[in-house]
Amino acid sequence: MISLAPFHFLCSLTVLLLLPLHVSSSDPDPLQDFCVADLKAPISVNGFPCKPAAAVTSDDFFFDGFTKEGNTTNIFGWSVTPANVLAFPGLNTLGISMNRVDFAPGGLNPPHSHPRATETGVVIKGKLLVGFVTTSNVFYSKVMTAGQMFVVPRGLVHFQLNVGEGKALLFTAFNSHLPGSAVVPTTLFASSPSIPVEVLTKAFQVDKATIDIIKSKFGS
Repeated sequence: MISLAPFHFLCSLTVLLLLPLHVSSSDPDPLQDFCVADLKAPISVNGFPCKPAAAVTSDDFFFDGFTKEGNTTNIFGWSVTPANVLAFPGLNTLGISMNRVDFAPGGLNPPHSHPRATETGVVIKGKLLVGFVTTSNVFYSKVMTAGQMFVVPRGLVHFQLNVGEGKALLFTAFNSHLPGSAVVPTTLFASSPSIPVEVLTKAFQVDKATIDIIKSKFGS
């Protein structure tokens, strides 16, 4: 009798090799032409329920939110205009989204990460210092000008700083319809409820007075 052990081993090995391809992918592939989000319905596991096809119009597939400059009068001197599924329901289940990012002179898109997406970006105007840090604490950066493109791998902390003399404009794109954003300063110092002070003093090796000063900058 021929042993089936090698066959079972090969099948098991194939499954193990294919599993990482699924867990490391971006948003799941859609199973229909489109699924315009019904934002009034509760969000499901990987997107909003679809609006009935009879209720879909041409406007669902167009977004004009990038036509206006963002308000950069804040402590960081920047503004982000998102075109994710919450602002542009036609993106639902399609695995893509974009942002418009405006910078005042000296403006900073503070260190942050996107837990659900890789980011690419193209500088449209101005001069930006773009950088990210790997999980091995290696820092990569470059000063970029109009027409140049960058990529930040999924989940890594990154930033953009306007190092030019005037305003700057950047467009970014993501392989998720809702990439999420964890902004390091506000995540740590303006959460609700607050992270215990003893955690922050230990983490940053400073005293409570220093933590209180930082928190005061973010209204916390």
